[in-house]
Amino acid sequence: MKHELSLPKPKMIALAISALMAVSAPAHAQQEGALELEEVVVIGTAGGKGVDRVDASFAITTFDDEALEKIQPKSTADLLKSVPGIWAESSGGVAGANIDVRGLPGGGDAPFVSFAVNGSPLFGTNTLSFFEGSTLFRIDETVDGVEALRGGPNAVFAKGEPGATINFRLKEGGEETLGRVKYTTSDYDLQRFDAFLSGKVADDLYYAIGGYVKSSPGIRDAQFSAEEGQQITLNLTKQFDNGKINFYIRDTDDHSQWYLPINLANPNIDVGTFSQLGNATRLREIQVNPNGDTEVFDFADGRGWDGTVTGANIEFDLGNGYTFRDNVNFVSGDANTRGFVPSGSAITASALSSSLGRPILTQSGRELGAGSFVQTYGHWVVDKDLQSFSNDLSISKTIADRHDITVGLYTSSFSSDDWWSIGNPIAVENAQNGDILADVSPSDIANAGGDGGFNFGPSGSGDARVTALYIADTIAATDALSIDLGIRYEEIEIDYVVDLGPGFPDGAVDVNSSVEGDEVALTAAANYALSDNFGVFFRYSDGFRFPGFDNLREGQTQVNDVEQFEGGAKYSGENFNLYATLYRNTNDSFSSTVGSVIDNAAFETESTGIEIDGKLFLGQFNLGLTATLQSAEITASTTTSDIGNDVLRQPDSQIRFSSEYDVEFGGGIATIYGAAAFIGDRFGDNGNTVELPSYEKVDLGVKLDFETGLFAQLHVDNLTDSDGITEGDPRNPSAPNGRPILGRSVKLSVGYDF
Repeated sequence: MKHELSLPKPKMIALAISALMAVSAPAHAQQEGALELEEVVVIGTAGGKGVDRVDASFAITTFDDEALEKIQPKSTADLLKSVPGIWAESSGGVAGANIDVRGLPGGGDAPFVSFAVNGSPLFGTNTLSFFEGSTLFRIDETVDGVEALRGGPNAVFAKGEPGATINFRLKEGGEETLGRVKYTTSDYDLQRFDAFLSGKVADDLYYAIGGYVKSSPGIRDAQFSAEEGQQITLNLTKQFDNGKINFYIRDTDDHSQWYLPINLANPNIDVGTFSQLGNATRLREIQVNPNGDTEVFDFADGRGWDGTVTGANIEFDLGNGYTFRDNVNFVSGDANTRGFVPSGSAITASALSSSLGRPILTQSGRELGAGSFVQTYGHWVVDKDLQSFSNDLSISKTIADRHDITVGLYTSSFSSDDWWSIGNPIAVENAQNGDILADVSPSDIANAGGDGGFNFGPSGSGDARVTALYIADTIAATDALSIDLGIRYEEIEIDYVVDLGPGFPDGAVDVNSSVEGDEVALTAAANYALSDNFGVFFRYSDGFRFPGFDNLREGQTQVNDVEQFEGGAKYSGENFNLYATLYRNTNDSFSSTVGSVIDNAAFETESTGIEIDGKLFLGQFNLGLTATLQSAEITASTTTSDIGNDVLRQPDSQIRFSSEYDVEFGGGIATIYGAAAFIGDRFGDNGNTVELPSYEKVDLGVKLDFETGLFAQLHVDNLTDSDGITEGDPRNPSAPNGRPILGRSVKLSVGYDF
């Protein structure tokens, strides 16, 4: 039986459509549209050598720093709402998003999405429990642009990602000294200061440095500063006659409250701003070992990243058609989690009172009324010490202006040392910053029809080593036709040991696993230029995803084999730009295993869809469109009743309109911009028993740029205060819990460019 997790639907967004149709682009937009053909992208090319976007035989969406300023993503993952083919549940805070791509199976973290900086993968594997790659990166004034590649050649190059790779390009210095300072505040008391400076150190040596500090209670106010962070990035570039070396180091300490599914049956809370966590539940003393020792944990720390990302990009022309490239990256730090997590359904205080035969009091002495709700929540602690090193070395050779052959060697080693104590149930009042109940246990709530929670405390250590050799050739068959061919051979060794404790590690080794494996990925594509501004492409790729440490803990050693067919058209002219891609992929998780352990739960999927990324320019009018229409189905499963169902969580339709309008005034330019997103309904589970309704979201803003260098920006996120639900309860699909998007918020920034 299906049931729907729903909230009162927002009013239809006539206001949003009229606002978007009323705004348009600056007078120079037509010229910018024509120049977009010359945009160079590096992700998805052998060794990161780069290719003009119109010549690329793959689907890629790009953003420059001005576009990022208007999108105003609340987190790194939140930016992906503007990328076709990707479904990002970024409503959980600055870290730990759930991200899916093109109907490939996910439902938690980001199993088919990789994040990179300057072309280097940030971590050796896509995802771990309580970790996905966007956790390691924060967008600030040091970011020059973003590339988001879906499918295509990345199954062969760099890390070998068959799903999507999101690459962040850092700003480099130049001959001229440039800088920016910016202060941002909000209606939820955000205090943030950004700064950036770049210029020349000496002849052919340039610098760029920038970062931020911030603090706020968050839109979901937890009664304390639940969002704290700072970051600084240094980028040095040395130019030579035949190449350059770029070095960067990025130090981040940034975290926020982990926003979780909430009780949707409670009419007494505002789902856009609700926070169960508060001063009453901020601190918790938890047993940490079998000896009975305890430790007090501060849940103001939330989820985030405290670590460094260091790397270098080297490129030299060796002469005689040879080019040497090397991209190296090292990541080290802690991606910890402190979360206050619901366990099952909430129940009314009257139901609990009837079960216990007495009134229900909080620890502060208040008696709860019959219409109040109570619920079991748990304090979850996950410590993750992460390290990752990768090196992508390649040599390219151009032969007779017809062949561009690249041979590359990719090596990676990565590790995760974990300590968990999750569960730790406690009975609480289900209210904004709710209090702990007096003399009520989680088992009392369970006896009254709720949930009693659980305890689980593993401690694990895993490390892996990857070596991959890839070969690629771009063939200029004719002046109009180019052919891309690539093949990758990869070997992996994984060592993993874990102690599965009852709420804390108990000292017993439960899993001690060492496995090895190898796989081959390949890709082939043809790109045909019908004219200077119109082209088509077709691509086939066959990639894979090896199991991670957490898969081994569960006895799952299957390799995900992903086969994709893509065909696209791209056009850029004076009136519009359009990039459209048809895709079809299959995921065969039964295809092979690493080692001798057989998977205990798996399923296969098939997805077909179209991605659209375009802009329309008609005089002063500018309208952007990104859209995804897809059908993703489970074709085989160890749970036979799931066969034929939709893949969980991913909508069949995502449509986003955006536009902007420049108005000149004495001494400057005012830019009015807006966006409206329309998200289709989804299912919260593979059983398709929980329906998550469709929703809409509107953003609107204005930016003033003065000739003096001063600027100001007002941005309204979720203008209509939509209550769209991104997910149900992943631990208990039948519970009426869901995680809504964040409620309406307003940010104001003022700054100075020099």
